[in-house]
Amino acid sequence: MSEQTETALELRDALRRGEASARELVERSLARIEAGQHLGAFVSVRAELALAEADRADRLIAETAPEDRRTLPPLLGLPTAHKDLVRVRGFVTTHGSAAVPHLEAEADDPVAADVRAAGAICLGKTQVPEFGIAGYSENLIAPPARNPADPALTAGGSSGGTATAIAAGMIPAAIGSDAGGSIRIPSGACGLVGLKPGRGVVPADARSVGEAAIEVDELGAPRMSVSGPMARTVRDAALFYDAITIGSRATGNGGDPMAVTGGRGTTHSHRDEDRPEPALAAVERAHELGGLRIGISVASPFESRMPILVDTAATDALHRAARTLEAAGHALEPADFDYGEAYPDAFTTVWTQALRRIPLEPGAEGRLGELARWFLEGARAAGEERIARAVAELHRFAGETRRQWGAYDAVLTPALAFAPPATGAFWALGPEGDYRLQCEWAPQTSMVNVTGLPAIAVPVSLDERGLPRGVQLIGRAGDELRLLQLAAQLTGE
Repeated sequence: MSEQTETALELRDALRRGEASARELVERSLARIEAGQHLGAFVSVRAELALAEADRADRLIAETAPEDRRTLPPLLGLPTAHKDLVRVRGFVTTHGSAAVPHLEAEADDPVAADVRAAGAICLGKTQVPEFGIAGYSENLIAPPARNPADPALTAGGSSGGTATAIAAGMIPAAIGSDAGGSIRIPSGACGLVGLKPGRGVVPADARSVGEAAIEVDELGAPRMSVSGPMARTVRDAALFYDAITIGSRATGNGGDPMAVTGGRGTTHSHRDEDRPEPALAAVERAHELGGLRIGISVASPFESRMPILVDTAATDALHRAARTLEAAGHALEPADFDYGEAYPDAFTTVWTQALRRIPLEPGAEGRLGELARWFLEGARAAGEERIARAVAELHRFAGETRRQWGAYDAVLTPALAFAPPATGAFWALGPEGDYRLQCEWAPQTSMVNVTGLPAIAVPVSLDERGLPRGVQLIGRAGDELRLLQLAAQLTGE
């Protein structure tokens, strides 16, 4: 694991005090990326672009009076990265696939634009599964993302390369995306805090698909994908969450924070300089939160198709989290949820349809990985009637599950059912066994995406092998800040 102990907040404050420079931070991160190549975190790095951005950040900080620097963009000068499904200006996007062209982006996707507007500096693109379809980060075009706690094991996915980079100290924090657990699975595997916001909460997500389409996808099914922070600490997750929700609005400069003319007395942010960002302020008040009714559950909607076996270390982490939350003044009790039997087929049918919308050139299908080909074949064979039934079932599931969870202020589950499998273990099982192992390992993540509710993965303990173990907390609509507070109570922040 990394020797780096500085948090994103500490680095941000050091930059503002003039005790560190953005160039120094970027150069240190680049050196750590180079030293950690065996971990497979990054698919590509653009050092020259990152260093140029760092120099611009340093100039803006230097041109701003010390007493005004708290009004600078919230992430100004901090190194970060984006997963290789997100277009970032000047960087190539591969989508983790040999079946599509690898093109350099001329413009940022909305979430990358907001992270840039917040002042963070992208160092490179991080490893993902092909088209983000798996809960581990391995593909045919680059080395797999490995777990810094044990490089023989997977880092999870689809934000696996990002999780590796953060856990190994290459970058302090980042924004990932989550359509079925892609923030929470790698966070659970690598011992990070990973927040999946509720549907429509992050402005960039709405801009990506259009406000009118934020609730449902092209099939009319519940839209599942959202963007959210991944970090080593709750405060850092809150910092990055604030940046993509309130701290990165355009300031009349096309989303480029360093296009603002600096100078003594100049204000660079739209925010009230005396008002703390909501998520950070909420975490500071975490000790005040108490009296919640929290249901504990190990149930999974995949139980109707396969045995879900939660191992001893995951159960111990769950019990430890429950005791900690009880000590904080909450009421914990076992919860009895009935998810029915139709979810596995409905979710898989809808999940795989996204592959049909990818434009593949003639002959490109032969360059797909085995899992993607299997998913695509299944998606094509589904038929309109089956797809319609699956869409209707997911809406029914979402409503009924939200009703059941609504009896509690929050629901506590394991983050993952057992320790991360070995790199290559999924592929070795063939596509059907691969997908089954994914469902067994992360049996309680995708259901949250279907409901559209927020959830957070929180590290709780280390098992006897020294591997991180954690829990998932599921909140009510609009409870992102409360989840961050609960996470702070669990981590002692």
